[in-house]
Amino acid sequence: MTQDISVDILIIGSGIAGALAGAKLAQKGLKVAFLESGKRVDRSDAVETFWNATIKVPESAYPNDPTAPHPLTHRIGDYYQQMGPENFKSTYIKVVGGTTWHWLGTTLRNVPADFKMKSLYGHAVDWPFDYAALEPFYLAAEQEIGVSGDSDDDLGSPRSGSFPMPMIPQTYLDKYFTKALEGSKYQVRSTPQGRNSVTKNDRPECCGNGSCIPVCPVQAKYDATIHLDQAEAAGAIIYEQTTATRLNLAKDGQIASVDFRRADGSTGTAKGKVVVVAAHAIETPRLLLNSAQEGAANGIANSSDQVGRNLMDHPSKLSWAETPEPVWPYRGPLSTSGIENLRDGDFRKNYAAFRIEIGNDGHNWPTGAPLSTAAELISQGLRGTELDAAIKNKTSRQIRLASLVEQSPEASNRVTLDPDKRDANGVPLPRIHYDYSDYTRAGLDAAEKAHNEVFAALKATNVNHAKDIKGSGHVIGTVRMGTDAASAVVDADLRSFNHRNLFLLGSGTFPTSATANPTLTIAALSLRAVNAIAATVK
Repeated sequence: MTQDISVDILIIGSGIAGALAGAKLAQKGLKVAFLESGKRVDRSDAVETFWNATIKVPESAYPNDPTAPHPLTHRIGDYYQQMGPENFKSTYIKVVGGTTWHWLGTTLRNVPADFKMKSLYGHAVDWPFDYAALEPFYLAAEQEIGVSGDSDDDLGSPRSGSFPMPMIPQTYLDKYFTKALEGSKYQVRSTPQGRNSVTKNDRPECCGNGSCIPVCPVQAKYDATIHLDQAEAAGAIIYEQTTATRLNLAKDGQIASVDFRRADGSTGTAKGKVVVVAAHAIETPRLLLNSAQEGAANGIANSSDQVGRNLMDHPSKLSWAETPEPVWPYRGPLSTSGIENLRDGDFRKNYAAFRIEIGNDGHNWPTGAPLSTAAELISQGLRGTELDAAIKNKTSRQIRLASLVEQSPEASNRVTLDPDKRDANGVPLPRIHYDYSDYTRAGLDAAEKAHNEVFAALKATNVNHAKDIKGSGHVIGTVRMGTDAASAVVDADLRSFNHRNLFLLGSGTFPTSATANPTLTIAALSLRAVNAIAATVK
């Protein structure tokens, strides 16, 4: 069965990048359709699925269907065909609303220097515009997402207006860190977050569930279904369980149509005056490379040979320890504060910057606590009231830090198509070549040193550092933006240099990773592209 789709704007992917742009474009009276590989998610089902999951990872609340397969944290080599020398460890999901279902909620802006790495520090590349050009869109994105933050503290990123909601209160643990680090170079600050601190827009305030990853049970935390609802209210249509498999070129070099396959095996063709690929930074290059054809021998939008290259994450240094007295973790969102004043400086000529996230989740990430703590104490023979007291004593003193380190854009870190393995839709699985540069590794070493100094200030004991480098769940690069068609995939408006009616949205377009969690920058860039997309339709 073919049921052809014809609209003004065809958006592939329904995460925050596509949802935000799609809502704004539909509200302008344009005819918008989304193609989404995954299903709609029922929140209560997702919570129940997570509760019942034996292995609790960021993806465990969500379906992983053969026709909408995604990578799994605990089985990272199943979907990603890893070619080394390091494994790429960050994941995403394919559902209506995308990976905002299981994001942490951190909504930091990049700092101004992040846009000028080459000019300021002789490293990596500059973005095609500066911080000032994106600042109004950062402000707009904060309003759209509904960010709670401290408007009196810009964290190094100057603001032209206030956050829409007051900050999420800092935890007792955050305040313990603040007091211990007073007068040191480590400044603890409240983290801006995409979750309600007050009831707003028919969504409740955060009630402190510690399951932000993978699911907020009450939707205090933003997810992209909020903007998909707005898009549908304005007339947009979401075709779920419908996977785009190939972009087809017209003779004039524009995108003529998009082939798709539904979960039931039926196929069809969709047409848009403008095609927007907003499928995140692994699936976007995968689709473009799978669309190689006459007129685009290397794949769509790939005259520069940059599609799939410069894959980045925020490689994380994970460390944990115990405080001498109780700090009462396991309360509130997973992180409410961080150390943000290490994100820029002259040192960036020599090694990568980082931000330190302070966890409220005890030793859960590194060890699986508190269950692992209980199991360990039971194995020591403790029972009854003695066991109860020991669990309380141990878990109440657990602290962890994770430093998110900027990663160099390297052409050799890339996504290509596996020559042998395909998914149920017939699309080759992503093959990943991945490593860390000396610059990035030096940043990871500096982060471990910083963690030791922070733990020393807290008089912490039983200090541990993860032996392996962790992923942050941030998939960045692969379709970089720039000023020159020879070295970039899209221009400053996120329009393909090769195909006038093709736009690519999402963190794939970032020329560098910076140190901020990427979601707010994704949103700001999507809002910035809306007028260019609308003008192209007309």
